[in-house]
Amino acid sequence: MSHGADHVWSVTEYLDSILGQLTPLEAIELQLLDAQGCVLVEDVTVPVALPPFENSSMDGYAVRVADTQAATLEHPAVLEVVGDVAAGSDALPAVGPGQAARIMTGAPLPPGAEAVVPVEWTDGGTGGGPATTMAAHSLDPSGAGGEVRVHQGARKGQFVRARGSDVAAGELALAAGTVLGPPQIGLLAAIGRGQVKVRPRPRVVVLSTGSELVQPGDELGPGRIHDSNSFVLTAAARDAGAIAYRVGAVIDEVETLRATIEDQMVRADIIVTTGGVSVGAYDVVKEALSSLGGTMDDAEDGSGGAHGHVEFRKLAMQPGKPQGFGRVGPDRIPLLALPGNPVSAYVSFELFVRPAIRTLMGAESVHRDVVRAACVTAIDSSPEGRRQFLRGRYDRTSGTVTPVGGAGSHLVAALAHANALIVVPEAVTSMEAGGEVDVVVLG
Repeated sequence: MSHGADHVWSVTEYLDSILGQLTPLEAIELQLLDAQGCVLVEDVTVPVALPPFENSSMDGYAVRVADTQAATLEHPAVLEVVGDVAAGSDALPAVGPGQAARIMTGAPLPPGAEAVVPVEWTDGGTGGGPATTMAAHSLDPSGAGGEVRVHQGARKGQFVRARGSDVAAGELALAAGTVLGPPQIGLLAAIGRGQVKVRPRPRVVVLSTGSELVQPGDELGPGRIHDSNSFVLTAAARDAGAIAYRVGAVIDEVETLRATIEDQMVRADIIVTTGGVSVGAYDVVKEALSSLGGTMDDAEDGSGGAHGHVEFRKLAMQPGKPQGFGRVGPDRIPLLALPGNPVSAYVSFELFVRPAIRTLMGAESVHRDVVRAACVTAIDSSPEGRRQFLRGRYDRTSGTVTPVGGAGSHLVAALAHANALIVVPEAVTSMEAGGEVDVVVLG
């Protein structure tokens, strides 16, 4: 779709043009902990049943049902203890009529046994009243022998975890497309998978531009401000599931910026710049990237330079009107050039960069949830023909949203108290209190 230089793009049109050029990253085999946060690209089936053997869900005694079914506190069943079965035991004592084996949680059920009576239903081998605990084997090895009095019988299979009761062999453990969080990593480990095939987390390089920017922690001189954009965008990229590298502030000098971008290409799946994209005399990102070498065909020469073409566009949105997107370098790395105003940069990230990251990850859901909510206060004015994104506090319980701060694109404090973006459509210029709006839920 070709547009003249003066064409004003809608948010949807621009996002579609970006995502239409992106495909998920190639799948790779990763060790389990390295695969955390990644999207699985294969169905994983269970090689062996889990648990792989009948085992006890209690500390107690493995018994035959017939020996204990009539047991009461007044008339306990007195059984001969024929040994201990600890978790990990392989040599198991057989339990015959009138016998029991002391058993620990997770230990395999010994041959002959049909159920487990918890230690609290017995005297624990002490000859006294109901026990509350077992004596440690290391302190009292005699507990593995002698007699035990059982005060309450167990039915067949009671307190026994059946083989395959968690998952059966051959069953689907995790389907392709699953995002691997801690419980999924745990399941993979439990079924013996040491590594899995996933789409890797995209590597995102974030750099901010501006000679006025100073690293947080350093002293501010006259006319200087702290660089917040590279921090918020690096954190947002991590939050989206990426591995993020923060380069920090680059001065407003075209060759320095070009060289920095070239240096970063080796470790980037996406490059995000912030600042220098408007129409001022010092908007060096626009100057540097607009003249990177004409068309994308230049990337074919293998020179490794910052070849490529980044198009700068005007969008029908507020904040975030100026945006740039293109592919740079021999590997055609996507580069998104965002405005420098802090709120514009963050809103632009949420609308364009986050979906791009999620697309490279192969995530099933690339977009934030959008819900309808009643706006508690009136919206006095919104620019006609532009989609406005206001910061807001969304209350899930009441289904309402309250604007936070004004419409200015530099209001960082308001952004920190927001958990949502209120969407005011292009055709709406004002809204009464209680009006229904779309709300983009952040997190």
